[in-house]
Amino acid sequence: MRDFKLTRREFVKGCGSAAIVSATGGTLMFADPVDAAVNSYDTVVHLFLRGGLDGLNLVVPTGGADRGFYEEARPSLQIATSGTYGALPLLLANGADTGFGLHPSAGGLRDLWNDGKLAIVHACGMATTVTRSHFDAQLYIDLGTPGKYGSPTGWMTRAWETRPGGTGTLPALGVSGTQPAGLMGAVDALTMSSPSDFSLNTTAWSWQRTRSDSPAGLRGVAETVASLWNGQTGMEITGRRADGALRLIGQQGYASLPASWPTGTFAQQLWTIAQSIRFDLGLRYATLDLGGWDTHEGQGTAGSGYHYYQNKINELSAALAAFYAELNGTGEMARVTVVVQSEFGRRVRANANGGTDHGYGNPLLVLGGAVNGRRFYGSWPGLNPETLSPTFGDVPVTTDYRRVMSEILIRRMGNANLSQVFPGYTGYAPLGIVQGTDIAPKLEEMAVAASIPSLVAPGTGTTTVADNTATERVVPDWQRRGPVDRMLVRRER
Repeated sequence: MRDFKLTRREFVKGCGSAAIVSATGGTLMFADPVDAAVNSYDTVVHLFLRGGLDGLNLVVPTGGADRGFYEEARPSLQIATSGTYGALPLLLANGADTGFGLHPSAGGLRDLWNDGKLAIVHACGMATTVTRSHFDAQLYIDLGTPGKYGSPTGWMTRAWETRPGGTGTLPALGVSGTQPAGLMGAVDALTMSSPSDFSLNTTAWSWQRTRSDSPAGLRGVAETVASLWNGQTGMEITGRRADGALRLIGQQGYASLPASWPTGTFAQQLWTIAQSIRFDLGLRYATLDLGGWDTHEGQGTAGSGYHYYQNKINELSAALAAFYAELNGTGEMARVTVVVQSEFGRRVRANANGGTDHGYGNPLLVLGGAVNGRRFYGSWPGLNPETLSPTFGDVPVTTDYRRVMSEILIRRMGNANLSQVFPGYTGYAPLGIVQGTDIAPKLEEMAVAASIPSLVAPGTGTTTVADNTATERVVPDWQRRGPVDRMLVRRER
């Protein structure tokens, strides 16, 4: 047998599930999936569409003056209003036309809308910071500190740590190969790309652990490693916690992707979250990504040309519909809220390469059992070029995304500590997107807010950008330079 080597990556895998897991010892706190009741607590699932979703071709203007502006700006990228590849109409519960439709590949999302379980927030994003850098915008949102960086924790970490009460064996989960920035600094969170990969990746299969057909006296590598963490040094305590996390996942009944689900990595990741919710491990926050939305060229449209974007929307819509149906069938979806957002939208006008460049405002989707769906929220600014000229031809942000997240924290998670989760944010007022009880938000400033440095370019002027509250923020001009920023950003495909 080859020499056993435990890499640093393998060692720290799962260390973040920390004291809660290790304290339970051999009797882990999880219910038999067959006997588990519907969870008594809520779960927020944050889905980040990385790369900059083209919201205008997901939520498509289908009527009025905006349709004319849309067609003029996108002569070869527009989604038709009817026909085989026409937009799927979004009607209100009374049958009234909203003037918008969904991309024809988003049938699953359209069905959730018709069932009253999908809400769409118009022109949502970072109201106080304008940047066309993927990396800055994504980090701002993950940290919950638009326009500032340097926070040692992500917003989901702070949301869990400031909870009003409750514990759990697995309170936070990142379905990823690396720790998501939204869970940065979390000691109770667990990160894994898939349950089947969450193990010590070493030695031949037959040597990994003792089995019924193993030679007499054989002690597997997993059992041997676990026995090394009996002391009280920092390394041994951390190793014991890592082993506890591995055992926790290993003892759950994670199953293969059901035949009724779409295939692919994204669907598999949602299936992992669905099962983790169903195991009643106390999961409050889960996060995952779906990348590939940076469509500067060859974006394509429905039914003609390059079908990349069409296929991406189908992947997104079909998997979310399967996720909803799975948990709704056993009652768990009543306490699950899914938020779908991207770092920014795309420009209204198509570029010369058959694609769209980095923009600003974008639709944000909220779906779940407690969602007051089949409605648009926020303020739609329209597509009149004169209206869009102050934001360089982009859809502006009229609703701060933190307003949506704050409502979910208050009404669904019972957490009113908004200034700790989103330092510096003061513009909260409920939009009515989700059901729940309103409690007074705690908006006292947190020390960390002052310690997070602002992005300031020496020697530049400033431009005031107003959010949709009475408060104004000052943003450097260099953050508002428009499409020239795109040339400084590596393209992600």
